[in-house]
Amino acid sequence: MVSPNRVGAIPIAATVLYLAAAQAVAQTLPSNAPTKEQLANDNNLFIALAIKALRWEEPAEPVSIVGPIHFVGTKGLGVFLFTTAEGHILMNTGMPSSGPMILDSVRKLGFKPEDIKLMINGHAHADHAGAFAWLKERLGAELAVMKDDVAAMESGDADDFKYGNDLTYPGVKVDRVLRDGETIKMGDVLLTAYHTPGHTRGATTWIANLVVDGKPFIVAFPDGAGFNPGYRLAKNPSYPGIADDYRRTHHALEMLKPDIWLAQHNEYYDLEGKRERAKTDGVKAWVDPEGYRRFIAGKKRAFEDEVDEEMGAAKGGGK
Repeated sequence: MVSPNRVGAIPIAATVLYLAAAQAVAQTLPSNAPTKEQLANDNNLFIALAIKALRWEEPAEPVSIVGPIHFVGTKGLGVFLFTTAEGHILMNTGMPSSGPMILDSVRKLGFKPEDIKLMINGHAHADHAGAFAWLKERLGAELAVMKDDVAAMESGDADDFKYGNDLTYPGVKVDRVLRDGETIKMGDVLLTAYHTPGHTRGATTWIANLVVDGKPFIVAFPDGAGFNPGYRLAKNPSYPGIADDYRRTHHALEMLKPDIWLAQHNEYYDLEGKRERAKTDGVKAWVDPEGYRRFIAGKKRAFEDEVDEEMGAAKGGGK
């Protein structure tokens, strides 16, 4: 792992890491910033920079979003609590260090962590699944995971197709194996799990159907559409069928029409901006169907551009 001193010595803005970690629009990089190739070839450099620049391990204030859905994550990572009279559901955990921060956020919102009865995830990387083992040991909550990510979750993502053993975390036993389209119901919260592979083999997009004050809301938690530096999509693919998985996932996500969308990374859906607007606009600040459409279109375009680059296709259609 890159040392803290080395990380601090690299003057790279969060927007630069956003380019690398989230495939944002290309921009001119500082002359001494790591290149895409360096990030692709050095897992530890990529991880260390992402943790620092995207604030994955910094505590954040929790916020209630709509009805039973609350944000309880870190400044960079989306962790969500669904509260019901029959118990609560926790989605994602952030990095392995995030467990205590999540429990503090749950308490700040006035809920008891001990009432968390079920945990679910978006995908099996350490920045979203790293603290499940720690939380399960303390809360006794069950864990439900899409079948294609079960092995990764239970091994702590050992032998990952991109990161090998560079981003492992404490493995955790899965209690319920999910399949595409299965639902989870607790109290008045109904969640549907859709298998949207690509980013990992078992990446899962969750849909919540809510009625709040007599008004229906569809809330989406899209996953699986993005790729990181070093993913091989066309030539010598990172895993067999990865390109087909991505294209099916992009199509599936295009078909969704959510009113509100949230995500594993807070910069995707502008947590800070919407949180601020919600102080005056309430739930309306979170309603963003057009932002969702742009987000999925951007992921799809970045994927096809990367495939073209791998295949040596001329940019701009050869013009």
